[in-house]
Amino acid sequence: MTAVRVATWNLWWRFGDPDGRRPAIAAALRALDADVVGLQEVWSRGDEHLAAGLAGELDRHVAFAGVADASPWTRRLGDDSWGLGNAVLSRWPLREVHTETLPSGDGPAAQVLLSAVVDTPAGSLRVVVTHLASALTASALRVAQVRAIVRHVATAGETDLPPVVVGDLNAEPASDEVRLLEGHLTAPAEPGLLLADTWRWASGPDRLDGATWRRENPYVAARGEPPSRVDYVLLGLGRGTVPVAVERVGLFADRPPATGAWPSDHAGVVVDLRAQR
Repeated sequence: MTAVRVATWNLWWRFGDPDGRRPAIAAALRALDADVVGLQEVWSRGDEHLAAGLAGELDRHVAFAGVADASPWTRRLGDDSWGLGNAVLSRWPLREVHTETLPSGDGPAAQVLLSAVVDTPAGSLRVVVTHLASALTASALRVAQVRAIVRHVATAGETDLPPVVVGDLNAEPASDEVRLLEGHLTAPAEPGLLLADTWRWASGPDRLDGATWRRENPYVAARGEPPSRVDYVLLGLGRGTVPVAVERVGLFADRPPATGAWPSDHAGVVVDLRAQR
């Protein structure tokens, strides 16, 4: 049996004190020691991006996909020299890297899908990283984005391990978009494709909480918003040739750091998978 640790984390782009937060981001990822991490709101500038620097520090392979239009973020800082996107950090090499701009309706093309195959010791694994539209009123747009994501998963080549979809969905579990993505409580977006929210396997106090947007975080408290679970690791059921068990589901970067700045406004989600072979 072989374990694979998969995680997802939104890094809050260039907001707050990005240079002060960067060491805390690296420290949290180093302590987590995940095999595969999907990152969202990764800053970029020209040919440089945060994920490449983190990959160098953590001895990881990296893939990055920038969004076509970062204006929803850059206009808040008044500096359009910055970009942002999604990234994958992996202990093992990445191949079949695929990027796809998600539907944007009448707005900017500000969301992207990043897909890659990781060759783990347990077999090949497809990981899909995404970040859906954030407006509270954008459920219909997120539904369209989910359909594009699921279409990619359904048509991409098979891997040994079931595919995983990770990211900040900006939607709670009971929302139309998350139910559609899972295909568990409503008809799946693609017939026969189920992407189970791994938080269903959580136990103990975590099972009752799981919020990744938390009032303990001063960046969240400053906005006066309620806690919310919007970050996910989803596992394809009935896919792949190697059975996988979910051994542990939990949060990271969800408590005040011992020193220095909070690394992000989001907590991350970490899942330990065990291949049954």
